[in-house]
Amino acid sequence: MRLILLGIVTMGAALGPIVAAAQSVPDLPAAMRPAVKTPEAVGLDGREFFPPPTSPAAKAVLDANLAATTLDFIRAPDDAQRILWLGRRLGYMARFQDAIVVFSRGAEKFPDDARFLRHRGHRYVSTRQFDKAIADFQRAAALMANRPDEEEAVGSASATRSGTLKFNIYYHMGLAYFLKGDFEQALSAYRECMKYRSDEESLVAISDWTYMTLRRLGRDTEAKAFLKPIVPGMAIKDNISYYQRLLMYKGLLKPEQVLAADETDPVQIATQGYGVGNFYLVKGDTAKATEIFRRVVAGSEWGAFGFIAAEADLARMK
Repeated sequence: MRLILLGIVTMGAALGPIVAAAQSVPDLPAAMRPAVKTPEAVGLDGREFFPPPTSPAAKAVLDANLAATTLDFIRAPDDAQRILWLGRRLGYMARFQDAIVVFSRGAEKFPDDARFLRHRGHRYVSTRQFDKAIADFQRAAALMANRPDEEEAVGSASATRSGTLKFNIYYHMGLAYFLKGDFEQALSAYRECMKYRSDEESLVAISDWTYMTLRRLGRDTEAKAFLKPIVPGMAIKDNISYYQRLLMYKGLLKPEQVLAADETDPVQIATQGYGVGNFYLVKGDTAKATEIFRRVVAGSEWGAFGFIAAEADLARMK
């Protein structure tokens, strides 16, 4: 299989040995990306998206992590763990097309390993290929049906935990159905996901999307019941955006407070903005919802779930 990977030649002269080593891997050509950039994703409104800008400090960390992971992969290109981490590192850099290629390599070499399907499905969501994502998540779920769950390793420096494999399969499956507007199937996936929550962080994440799904289905009483375990003072670190959204749904925070929670982080703007826009949408205020969704999709973090969800709702509201 032909792998078009890294573009690591752009990372600096120090990576010259890695480029040279790459030439020794039969299915990993040294040829990198073409001079003319191709988009990583095409939005639901037709816009082309490229990796968003990062600070020099953040870029240095991402580049260093990718370089180390690439070298590990070159040393053992048929090792499942090294293939997996190469795909994950590429994904963290919004190099989603390369990540999909790498995860596909893993899925081909290890057809019984659900991890490659779970992570490729995630990147199919990032690139707005929802049907492909759902197919991957369904296959991953079938593979894991009679197997014990397992913890996923943390990949982001800002996260304290990553959840379990089964949790993430169903969580992202529900998201893919939600983005397609198939809320019944989304609810089914989220209910299955709830079985694998392990702490307040996972409770908050799944409660938010389940609440929104139930409201879209007009099942408001059930949606309200999902808010009961959400109370002030919970020790939430990773999913603070979802936590604040849930407090807003309970009436304990105002929409303006949630929107103003972090005006400097484009990911938070997308996440919080989508929650507030959804808040107005299910209340019937489509004008306000549209205004906020448009603000979300004007941002730079086009890979954020909130950004994609705002795109999807704007497309359905036309």
